Amino acid sequence: MVTVLPKALSETSAKLNPGLKGRDIRDAFTDEDAKILLVANKFQTGFDQPLLCGMYVDRRLAGIQAVQTLSRLNRSYPGKETTYILDFVNSSEEVLQAFRQYYETAEIEAATDPNLIFDLRAKLDAAGHYDQYEVDRLVAVELDPAATQGQLIAALEPVAQRLLYQFKEAQERFKAAQDQKAKGEAKDEMDALLLFKGDMGGFLSLYTFLSQILDYGSTEIEKRFLFYKRLIPLLQFGREREGVDTSGLKLTHHKLKDEGKRNLSIGGDPVLLPPITGVGSGSVQDKEKALLAEIIAKVNDLFDGELTDDDQLIYVNNVIKGKLLESEALRVQAQNNTKAQFAASPTLANEILNAIMDALAAHETMSSQALNSQKVRDGLKEILLGPGQLYEALRSDPQR
Repeated sequence: MVTVLPKALSETSAKLNPGLKGRDIRDAFTDEDAKILLVANKFQTGFDQPLLCGMYVDRRLAGIQAVQTLSRLNRSYPGKETTYILDFVNSSEEVLQAFRQYYETAEIEAATDPNLIFDLRAKLDAAGHYDQYEVDRLVAVELDPAATQGQLIAALEPVAQRLLYQFKEAQERFKAAQDQKAKGEAKDEMDALLLFKGDMGGFLSLYTFLSQILDYGSTEIEKRFLFYKRLIPLLQFGREREGVDTSGLKLTHHKLKDEGKRNLSIGGDPVLLPPITGVGSGSVQDKEKALLAEIIAKVNDLFDGELTDDDQLIYVNNVIKGKLLESEALRVQAQNNTKAQFAASPTLANEILNAIMDALAAHETMSSQALNSQKVRDGLKEILLGPGQLYEALRSDPQR
């Protein structure tokens, strides 16, 4: 059963934490009945409670975020003699690398060009998705202490709705396109909007950092900071795109492996922090990175043994998928069948088996496991048809 709450809640809301009774959560943490705190971003870096002695981590941490999060444990208290962290996601090497950058003295290896903010402002202005009047209108409302929420919405909604409509219209053209040229044009338009949103986020980060050091003396830079900060949360591009339904998944078993004690010395040569460069010069890669990460995560659960992420990714996404893409029979079937029909094809199962056998010499560990286990072969097929995008790749080149 799903409970729909009437409004947004904070951590002190009675419906969320009735035991707080109006108290700050840091104070309530001292009670005997308050021993565990579930946190998201807010308390991940800002929670200061010396009684905290253990942490369970189930999300990716890197860089300064890893240091800030895990350092929540670094508060002394009488009787507190040890701390522990149970991390389900990050490797010890990644965490050590993050802490080494900030051990004793953090140094930047090169200077950051303060003029990057002006270049990025020019790029965003040139995109033509807003005008000076719309920026000034939002800033006037933002700086007016008597302004209402309705005025804020009125100032932002025309810009946000225009961008959302443009993305949706391009998305519909992409889905309906019958030829590769039309599909490519629609995708380029969607990518440009995603980059525009990403560049606004880059502007916010860059200005937040540089404005602590430099007085730009430009109200236009400050105005755009306020404008982008309000606009970005409204641009939920592509929320309706396909995803993976995990509602029916159940955890049936898991395996813990003792790798022994490891010496993670934080000393050694300092790791220099990189300067800020090339803000606003990015490309749309988030989806591709997410698919590759999903492949690695799924293959991790499929094979046993000491295998690196690179080994697993190359084996599935390059070697096996590469051999399947060479199959004329699979290409014809993908062109003329739905994905469900393609997944049930005996030809696909046979071609996967052939690809595994062909890869046996170069990738003996994984190929041997796959040849000896129908479960592994089924898992490989699921990965190839899911994040591996095999079906889509076969259909995208009909003349091959």
